[in-house]
Amino acid sequence: MFNRNDYVSDKEWQRFLDFTKDLETPNIAINLNKVKSNFIKLKNSFPYARIFYAIKANPGEPVLQMLADMGSCFDIASRYELDLINKFNISPDRLSYGNTIKKAKDIKYFYDKGVRMFATDSKDDLKNIAENAPGSRIYVRILVENSVTADWPLSRKFGCHPDMAYDLLVLAKKLGLTPYGISFHVGSQQRDIGQWNDAIAKVKYLFTSLEEEEGIKLSMINMGGGFPASYVDPTNDLSEYASEISRYIQEDFGDNIPEIILEPGRSLVGDSGILTSEVILTSRKNNTALARWVYVDTGKFNGLIETLDESIKYPIITNKDSPTEKEGIVIIAGPTCDSMDIMYETAQYKLPVSLKAGDRIYWLSTGAYTSTYASVAFNGFPPIKTYYY
Repeated sequence: MFNRNDYVSDKEWQRFLDFTKDLETPNIAINLNKVKSNFIKLKNSFPYARIFYAIKANPGEPVLQMLADMGSCFDIASRYELDLINKFNISPDRLSYGNTIKKAKDIKYFYDKGVRMFATDSKDDLKNIAENAPGSRIYVRILVENSVTADWPLSRKFGCHPDMAYDLLVLAKKLGLTPYGISFHVGSQQRDIGQWNDAIAKVKYLFTSLEEEEGIKLSMINMGGGFPASYVDPTNDLSEYASEISRYIQEDFGDNIPEIILEPGRSLVGDSGILTSEVILTSRKNNTALARWVYVDTGKFNGLIETLDESIKYPIITNKDSPTEKEGIVIIAGPTCDSMDIMYETAQYKLPVSLKAGDRIYWLSTGAYTSTYASVAFNGFPPIKTYYY
């Protein structure tokens, strides 16, 4: 169904096979060279931006160490991620507490560790920041409607209406905080570049109105993530995203472009990972069923949660693939005693008819939100292991 060469070169595929040949399944192997090249490409595409890697996408220490050495900054979601990144002696001015949902004691924990940049989208959170991180820089996240064109939308739970963002930044100044900027996220795996245009226009409105009406001059736009990895559904090349987004910024801000921050996660690490699973068994539910069920030794609760609602469609290949191999429609499910543990049922993936227990299924582009986006011992199965090479 999928051409492996569209995702992984022959050289890299052989390197992957050599590295994983003795590893027990299921496992995830992360190609650090791919992460490095993705970071360089993003940096070259947006030379004017600071990159804050979203640790949650893949918090593997080899990934963090390499990105830290390359000068990356880091977007942090919890005090536990802060403890993790502090192993690498990162200067606090390269860190941002980007989660808008946080305990007051955790705000103080970040402040005591030297972090001075905080995201917010609500009055109570802002007051907690003022009390526990006095004088810090604040950026307010605004809502962006992106549910149709993003594979993994991030609206509703995060962000506030621009009118509320305006009020929060005014309040931030009154509370002794530094109104620093505006952030947005157009949705993970966003295929519509125009979503950035709409969001940047809203940001421009806030910049202008706050300066003219309140004397508050903002200096930063945090454009979040949203740049794609290579899954099944096609996307534009990163160069096209960069060209269009840069044009949007120029059109709205002219020569007075503020500081730009990017928070990539998926686009840096997604293509770097390959998840290897083993077929447990295949079956049909009745004698005339067109689709076979293929059960594998990993699933939604152990690395593949983003197949929920079949949102992220990973390219899949097997050790039986060949041009002469007959294929048939399959339903792919995990090993647990939970009826939700079905990855693909309506997408009509096709796999070799000869596939049987013991064969291997390789899930490509699984470097993001798999290694830790997993349960701990659900049904007794241990968390999936991740390796770096």
